[in-house]
Amino acid sequence: MSTSYESRYASSPKAVKLYDTAQLRSEFLIDNLMEEGKITLTYSHYDRYIAGSAVPLTPLKLETIDVLKMPNFLDRREMGIINVGGNGAVVVEGTTYELGFKDALYIGSGNAEVIFKSHDVKNPAKFYINSAPAHTNYPTKKVSLAEAKKLELGTMETANHRTVNQMIIGGIVTTCQLQMGMTELKPGSVWNTMPAHVHDRRMEVYFYLDIPENQAVCHFMGEPQETRHIWMNNHQAVISPPWSIHSGSGTSNYTFIWGMAGENLDYGDMDVCKINELR
Repeated sequence: MSTSYESRYASSPKAVKLYDTAQLRSEFLIDNLMEEGKITLTYSHYDRYIAGSAVPLTPLKLETIDVLKMPNFLDRREMGIINVGGNGAVVVEGTTYELGFKDALYIGSGNAEVIFKSHDVKNPAKFYINSAPAHTNYPTKKVSLAEAKKLELGTMETANHRTVNQMIIGGIVTTCQLQMGMTELKPGSVWNTMPAHVHDRRMEVYFYLDIPENQAVCHFMGEPQETRHIWMNNHQAVISPPWSIHSGSGTSNYTFIWGMAGENLDYGDMDVCKINELR
């Protein structure tokens, strides 16, 4: 089988206060992404969210995994994909969707066959995958980076000048609960999602990319008054529980893909944490 997975169970904020570095990374860091010739997935018990990747050298067919207890992966799920590698394609029930660098694709529930392809095995497509439970089917739709809704946030003076590209989100794509987008930091800026926030009705996963060689991002998580950090490298992801902040600072500028699911689709539903009150 080309599709493999692991499960991560939910952790309470009280328990996380006692975690050492190794346990914190084991519970929340996803560090096996972008393995060539494979589909690798992590099933989180926070909102039953799945994050993973597919890097096809030959065509890779998405297979169901045991934890879903369904004949096909998308029988009761929806999926978002963003390509962070060379040009490729995703074939959904016989329809081919071409995805260039940083293009996105939403796939509605009920699609039995999904196949990932690269156009050049020397520069393969690298498909970053998010998936969440879905109650009904919505149409499959490609969203290029140029078609994203763009928000300019932050300033150079506070080192958080960034462009938020909203891609799989209401007004662009109709989904059950999945939302995805990509935030690109300007040269000279290093902070993302600052001021930090929490949203008790949604969980989130961050995937970091465009981190230069020999550089890194320090991802901050935890309750606002009890924060922890995880050092992250290029093409790694981190799970953010609903009770946790999710913010990072890099040793250079970089990009990250955010994906989330939960009780509502209100992008602005967040409780902002004052910077000088973080602990």
